[in-house]
Amino acid sequence: MNKDPNIDRLLSNRYRLIDLVGEGAMGRVYRAKDTLLGDVIVAVKFLAQSLLNQKMRDRFEQEATICALLGEISNHIVRVRDYGVDSRDGKRKIPFYVMEFLEGESLDEIIKYEGVCLSRFINLTRQICLGLHCAHEGIMFKGQRCPIVHRDIKPSNILVVSDPTLDEWVKILDFGIAKLNRGDQNQTYSFMGTLAYCSPEQMEGKELDNRSDIYSLGIMMYEMLTCDLPVLPESSSFGSWYVAHHETKPKAFRKDLEIPKNLEKLIFKCLAKKPRNRPKNVGEILEILERLESDLQAPNPSIVPSQPVVEQIKDEVPATEFTAPQPEPTRVSAPPADRSSLYIAKTGIQHSPEIEKICSQTTWPENKPKEKIVFPKVLDSPVGKIPSLFVMLDLMDLLDRKNSTRYNQFLFLKSPHPMVLWLTVLYNRRHGPRWLPCYLDLKRSSGRTVIETLAETGCYQILLFAVNDPNQCQKVLSSTIAPDQCLAFKDWADYSKIARGPDLAKMSKQLLKQEYEKLKHKITLKLEAVNH
Repeated sequence: MNKDPNIDRLLSNRYRLIDLVGEGAMGRVYRAKDTLLGDVIVAVKFLAQSLLNQKMRDRFEQEATICALLGEISNHIVRVRDYGVDSRDGKRKIPFYVMEFLEGESLDEIIKYEGVCLSRFINLTRQICLGLHCAHEGIMFKGQRCPIVHRDIKPSNILVVSDPTLDEWVKILDFGIAKLNRGDQNQTYSFMGTLAYCSPEQMEGKELDNRSDIYSLGIMMYEMLTCDLPVLPESSSFGSWYVAHHETKPKAFRKDLEIPKNLEKLIFKCLAKKPRNRPKNVGEILEILERLESDLQAPNPSIVPSQPVVEQIKDEVPATEFTAPQPEPTRVSAPPADRSSLYIAKTGIQHSPEIEKICSQTTWPENKPKEKIVFPKVLDSPVGKIPSLFVMLDLMDLLDRKNSTRYNQFLFLKSPHPMVLWLTVLYNRRHGPRWLPCYLDLKRSSGRTVIETLAETGCYQILLFAVNDPNQCQKVLSSTIAPDQCLAFKDWADYSKIARGPDLAKMSKQLLKQEYEKLKHKITLKLEAVNH
């Protein structure tokens, strides 16, 4: 058996190819080590040599560009990190791109023998919709916002990554035939896709919008619950599939599956033959999924607690970090623990003398009352954005808190209104806890900006001001955030961007306040134990 000549090659003087992990019509995917970043495992995809024409090169490069840009705004799309051209033999120049390496099962493998239960279905479908929503919203490409239609949504292009301590995490793969909808393009269209999952208009070679992906999603949702396709042709030919998608009525769900009526209605609406009869966007689908999830979990509110972090400071000695036990099980899926590749190239702000100097020179905002309050603010600085918590206390109270154990925890409430309780506690044995809660309304862009900046930096600065001297920051403390929590922040922000319904912020804030009061005693006991 001939050895693959790519194995053990050093590509671009950086990526050591280890083994072949996948092969398809568009090319091959290898597992590799990024030697520049400490042997981090990555995946390298090469364009198939049989497709080395200019049209396919352009499409391959476009796929890399789309995934790179989408991966920056959604955790549910495979993340591309690099692009290049391999000219090993000096003759053929083979394009490749480098992406995060993911270990998991495709949705196709998961539903091959049995459907998924309703709660798992909602969790997986919600994450798929969040990724699709980002694609359909579009990316900035050559100076304009371009919506993206995937054109090949199917179970084999959905990867489900599992972790023994966390929930399942979904990634959408293979944007190889995705379509950038650019307003300045006049193009002819031809059929591309997988016959069993194509929309009627896709089979006709028409120009597509997001509703074509919604049709494919409807087929996949039906299959997830039944292990069967809603429409089947008389043969596997293109003509038979054309008739099936255009004329065959989707099969009814079996009664023994006990599918909720509103979910049945949603799936059949996604499978409408005419695009105008389908949901206008995946936001409509997410609303129904959210109501289904609420019904399953009733009467408890969907409060998602974070992994709390406690940091101890004694006489200005560098903080030693203690991670408190995980609270009660949560209702939201969290990202896998081993996601270090997302942070290696990150340029997030960390606590440093330079950051402390910038914060210590900050004055109390003119538009805020000079009284004992707490509020969040993102500072723009020469070194980047600095997420901060502004705190005003009595001078003596402030002096008592300069050397304190710091604790932080985040609670997220999805409904009736997406809202985050950002809780910080300063504690010492002599004076007890100083509670510093504030709230982030994630329906507002200002709230999402704060939570997204926290996700990027992984820490925040606590700026302490005295009531009688508001023009001078008296002390700057830093507090870190658990890495898994930073990943969850992005999911919360993605969800909140498409959340619909009336403004019920006051109701959500009241529910979070109630949960906060319940947690106070537990948190105090933990801090007392840490400081014993």
